Amino acid sequence: MKFTPGPLAGAYLIEPEYLEDDRGFFARTWCEREFTERGLETRLVQCNISYNRHAGTLRGIHYQIPPMAEVKLVRVTQGGIYDVLVDLRPGSDTFLGWFGIELTQQNRLAVYVPCGFGHGFQTLADHTEVYYQMSQFYSPEHARGFRWDDPLIAIPWPRPIACISERDRTYPDLKPEALAENAGIG
Repeated sequence: MKFTPGPLAGAYLIEPEYLEDDRGFFARTWCEREFTERGLETRLVQCNISYNRHAGTLRGIHYQIPPMAEVKLVRVTQGGIYDVLVDLRPGSDTFLGWFGIELTQQNRLAVYVPCGFGHGFQTLADHTEVYYQMSQFYSPEHARGFRWDDPLIAIPWPRPIACISERDRTYPDLKPEALAENAGIG
């Protein structure tokens, strides 16, 4: 696997290295040893699939606070997404910075989302499926989020919003002072 540091401290883009022949190819998408060598989280306790019927569907921006803060390894198995990470770690050199990247079934990229990051995505194609590997169990009492169109972060989503949950649509604006609960992460 090829690990490329993202523009936010601790985030990585992960590209499979292909062994190709006339049958097609074979590639690793997870290797505990390679993650450990880079100091990345290797504990995986839960895997999730997010299936999205319509292009323009928006999910996020979500995160969990300690002690249930989580690392996510996100990839697309069908369709495509514009994937967004937001650094919510007070004291980080990239605090409140964000970046977006297209993850598609064609490019087979994955993104490593560190603890203390908000995460969301917008689908670029109908019938998009996203596969998550998680370092922590989902904990509703530790789940947090902020509005997808928060003016402080100002993410220019690539499409009009076609579908969004009531929860995601009505999250409050981000309040940086409230992120003290993320202090010490990362």
